[in-house]
Amino acid sequence: MEPWLIYLIVGLYGLLTGSFLNVVIYRLPRRIPFGMQRSKCPSCSALITWYQNIPLVSYLFLRGRCANCRTRISLRYPLVEVVTALLFMGLFWHFGLTLDFLIAVVLASALIAVFLIDYDHQIIPDRITIPGMVLGLGVAFAPGGLTIWQAAIGLLVGGGSLYLIALLGDWLFKKESMGGGDIKLAAMLGAFLGWQKVLFIFVASAAIGLVVSIGIMVVSSKFRRERVIPFGPFLALAALVALMFGDRLIDYYVTTFVLVR
Repeated sequence: MEPWLIYLIVGLYGLLTGSFLNVVIYRLPRRIPFGMQRSKCPSCSALITWYQNIPLVSYLFLRGRCANCRTRISLRYPLVEVVTALLFMGLFWHFGLTLDFLIAVVLASALIAVFLIDYDHQIIPDRITIPGMVLGLGVAFAPGGLTIWQAAIGLLVGGGSLYLIALLGDWLFKKESMGGGDIKLAAMLGAFLGWQKVLFIFVASAAIGLVVSIGIMVVSSKFRRERVIPFGPFLALAALVALMFGDRLIDYYVTTFVLVR
């Protein structure tokens, strides 16, 4: 099979997965059952037919508006689909058609959902992180990758580190400084990626958060007053970086700053 055709197929699967993630992002925090209801327009509640729900194509065909009430459809929906497709193709380029690729797309899909749910609602659902911890430990039994002990240590280091940071923050600021969802997310990431990468994620997420916070302060003080940005999206972004480039970045750090000494 031609390489471009393989990438096309992977991208199409990414579009389909992104469409499903849009449903998860909308329904999960609102506790709407997944299998009991068809998709509806949030404005007029008109049922969305199958041909109006084709990833990306339907949005372009409908010109970004509901077929019934003509209310504008959020640009987020096609963006999630396109980003997921590009991410799947990037992961395929990095891992090839391997078990690591399949594990990576599952983790990446969960991180996309976590990013937007936490950004919208300031929650990270247990229905993502707790099964994610179990799955992260489970895939460690497969050949290659982390061993079960490495996954377990990663889970403990990830969740335990953020738990201790949360306790310290609560003591210093006399209020809750970090939610339990962030701690469970860190534990899940440790189970999938191991303790070294989860420590990298902590450093990278703090750096990303600092840059974003400074940018917000420079651009809009009103946004800073009215909108609280949770930590989960920064963890998710850093985890995607660690997923694809963590080994190289850690090796570079060790050879450049540790072994030199």
